[in-house]
Amino acid sequence: MEGSGRACSAEWLKVERKEQQTVVNKVTSVSFATLLSRILGYVRDMLIANFFGATMAADAFFVAYRIPNLLRRLLGEGSLSTSFIPVYTEYLTKKDKEASHKLVKVTFGTFGILFIFLTVAGIILAPQIVTLIAPGFIKNSEKFYLTVYLTRIMFPFLAAIGFGAIALGILNSWRMFFIPALAPVMLNISEVLFIILLCPLLDLPIVGLAYGVVVGGFAQLLFQLIPVVKREKTILPVINFKHSGIKRVGRLMLPAVIGLSIMQISSFVDTICATLLKAGSVTHLYYGNRLVQLPLALFGTAVATVALPMMSESASKNQMRKLKETFSFSLRAISFLIMPATVGFIIFGKEILMLLFERGQFLAGDTIATNRVLTFYSMGLIFYAGIKVAASAFYSLQDTKTPVIIASVAMVLNVALNIVVISVGSIRDTLGAGGLAFATAIASGFNFLLLIIVFRKRNGHIGSKMVKNSISKHVAASLVMGIGIYYLGIYTGNWSLILRIPFVIIAGALMYAGMGYILSTPELKQIVRQYSRARL
Repeated sequence: MEGSGRACSAEWLKVERKEQQTVVNKVTSVSFATLLSRILGYVRDMLIANFFGATMAADAFFVAYRIPNLLRRLLGEGSLSTSFIPVYTEYLTKKDKEASHKLVKVTFGTFGILFIFLTVAGIILAPQIVTLIAPGFIKNSEKFYLTVYLTRIMFPFLAAIGFGAIALGILNSWRMFFIPALAPVMLNISEVLFIILLCPLLDLPIVGLAYGVVVGGFAQLLFQLIPVVKREKTILPVINFKHSGIKRVGRLMLPAVIGLSIMQISSFVDTICATLLKAGSVTHLYYGNRLVQLPLALFGTAVATVALPMMSESASKNQMRKLKETFSFSLRAISFLIMPATVGFIIFGKEILMLLFERGQFLAGDTIATNRVLTFYSMGLIFYAGIKVAASAFYSLQDTKTPVIIASVAMVLNVALNIVVISVGSIRDTLGAGGLAFATAIASGFNFLLLIIVFRKRNGHIGSKMVKNSISKHVAASLVMGIGIYYLGIYTGNWSLILRIPFVIIAGALMYAGMGYILSTPELKQIVRQYSRARL
């Protein structure tokens, strides 16, 4: 019996390592594709900063863009994908090919009608929506009507990305992650080309960028549809609201939409409050958030994207131990990957912003204000990523209600803190838009901790001791790295930024990896093992 137990433990350890290696392997491909997309995204942002700076046109565009983008997150990549994947994975695991194929067609047809209806409604109701989203713009009629005009141009982006979200869910359920992760490249290429080729020819240049968003959205959809059609042969949409799979997706999607609505309401509260601060605050908040989104997308979102279908498959087979092992390793992985980015942004954020954006209409004062936003956003980076993974664990168990309740509590905290920021003169004058970012970081930390506590209470331990041990090593390695890049920054102070920043980033990465080796960080070993296999 004792020998049998040891054999069983050894076999399970092998399964755990294989599962961890799968996560590392898939996350690597997703991160690479995301990196390409983000590089182009920053090229686009540099062009926007150069052409439009922190001007009225830029503020109008960013507010207008957030409106269809919000609905995309609520009804597309956010709720629909996360609700569709567990149900579709169960169909793939337990039902025949015809049933799975029918679910795909019905999903395209049924939800497609919803996306088209919302697009038309958004175009018609644009003035009312802008009034709700940006009340600070009402006093400036030119700014208000420009925002309405841009909103109407960009609303079809919602339909394109909504259909793309279905394709994303299908591909991820097939464990095909690279193509969906690479798809945003199409959007970035379109925006870059429109900024360079069309914007200079227009009397109102910002309109060219809006058209670039729409064209890019449909290009992104087509890029994801090609592999789906290649495997499914035909995906002619079928409208059937009574299909059992659609009903289940809908039931899961409703609380997911509410939960994401709460998160987006918090984000929009930031925007609303920023419109009540000094001019340019909306843009400063946008660029600070954009920069912090790079490590979040490369590592946090990548890990959550890979973990959801894997945990969903474990849940469909009632393999809770395997699900929790994937969850635990995912938390350790995001900590290992994101902790150094947090420290790096806090210490070297200003220089990075100067390199990326400080030119043309984007002035030194804008860099300082944006760096303040970036610093406070960075403090919550580990929590933003942790929320994505923890919520995915609940979604894999087809529980979309619990994250909603927890997000609601966190939203109340965020709104309360935002009100304090804009109401207390000393805080408002000292922190500006940075205070709004700090409020978001605090609320996100509260959200993440509640998710972990509730999951553990319902489903048992998730290897918390191992998670804490790993995180403590990651923090120690990051602090050593932080001290190192601080002094490197002083030593290279006379270098040009284009040489200085890559040098410091590479040196910092080597310091972090070296400390990880000295501290015997398990996550580093997994990455090295994956790299060694790739070379072989």
